Amino acid sequence: MNADPIAAAGAADVQTFSILLVEDDDDFRDSCCRWLSRKGYDVEASAGGAEAISACQRRSFDVGLFDMDMPGMSGLELLQRLREDGNDLEVVILTGQGSIETAVQAMKLGACDFLTKPCPLGELEHHLRLANGRGELRRENKQLKQILSRSHPKIEVIGACPAMVAVKQIVTRIAPTDQPVLITGESGTGKEVIAQAIQQASNLADKPFVTVNCAALPESLVESELFGHQRGSFTGATEEKPGLFEVADGGTLFIDELGELPPSLQPKLLRVLEDGSLRRIGSAKERKVRVRIIAATNRDLAAAVRMGEFREDLYYRVNVLPIHLPPLRDRGSDLDSLVGHFLPGSFHVDDEAMTCLRAHRWPGNVRELQNVLNRAVILADRQEITVHDLPDDLVTPVDFPMPARQHGDAPESSNGSLQALTKQHVLKVLRDVQGNKSHAARRLGIHRRKLYRLLESFETQQT
Repeated sequence: MNADPIAAAGAADVQTFSILLVEDDDDFRDSCCRWLSRKGYDVEASAGGAEAISACQRRSFDVGLFDMDMPGMSGLELLQRLREDGNDLEVVILTGQGSIETAVQAMKLGACDFLTKPCPLGELEHHLRLANGRGELRRENKQLKQILSRSHPKIEVIGACPAMVAVKQIVTRIAPTDQPVLITGESGTGKEVIAQAIQQASNLADKPFVTVNCAALPESLVESELFGHQRGSFTGATEEKPGLFEVADGGTLFIDELGELPPSLQPKLLRVLEDGSLRRIGSAKERKVRVRIIAATNRDLAAAVRMGEFREDLYYRVNVLPIHLPPLRDRGSDLDSLVGHFLPGSFHVDDEAMTCLRAHRWPGNVRELQNVLNRAVILADRQEITVHDLPDDLVTPVDFPMPARQHGDAPESSNGSLQALTKQHVLKVLRDVQGNKSHAARRLGIHRRKLYRLLESFETQQT
């Protein structure tokens, strides 16, 4: 049988895709199936819902064309069953008796289009192609999100001490909720890392994560940054600007240093937390946003409330799910794990330097540790970090004991100063070990950095 040249020419211009046609009217089903097949589409026809479900279990389809009114299982019931099974094909619903109520119901179940019979086949094809385009965009979007998630490694909360184990358990519990979170702790303890971990473990992981630091902005700009402004609303407002609440709409807004939020803006923040309402500066229009708030502070907000520096109602509204991060000095063996996490894989810290790291009080907490290690990696001659690569304030000076004078030792200098005796003793030890400074430092009972500083001071004295 010779193929229809006109139909063949038309099929060549069409981007084909697979269609599941579900229709109980034999005549319409057969004619529609033949027409779409001649146009080059991959069509499989079913007479009812149960047959269509079996077809979907055998293979996947790009688009579904379902009749609304079928005996046994309606088109909407079929769509609902497929969604419950995790099938996300794009579906166009056909019905002979259309109504707004059924159209709304179909859209709520995930149908992308709703057509009434009789529908010209050319128009039907157009709607099927639109549905397929929508499906392609959705699939591409899903692939891009997967690529993006691979390019942004999962946030890892480091720590095995009891306090950090408790923090990780809280993060897991509260992440799926949409309630506000307040993270407290000293500066540098990793509050933003915890906020990112909450967002990644939540249902908003693929939505915006926007950050703002209230302490880093001048008070005059905080309101504009958070809530936006209209053009001409103040000097320098040359164009309309959405605030970060609008930018984060549908996602998460991390407000760092919440305790520094000016008192004049605290009522506005409370309003957003209560009902999602905000107004840009210079605008009478009220906007609605849906944003999860994660806030952080190193201040004692309860004390600030008692002193009248922070609104009590805002404090209780933002402190729904509290998390407190311990300082690094109270985290015991977590220091070793953090050192291993921050260092490149080929680097390690020698025992002497590690002793210095463990003895330090870390007033800057994890941030200070990370900065110290980044500096040490840059300064290290090899892939081993030693005390020479650490800041001076991390290397605790150790005074070495002066040995008793033995018979045969060279006479003491005429002035007998401690400085002269120290120089004499250090140089003698260096001669004994043939100039090996590491051996000399160990014999003297001091760090190598201390030895180098002594030798530099001896040279200065000579000049």
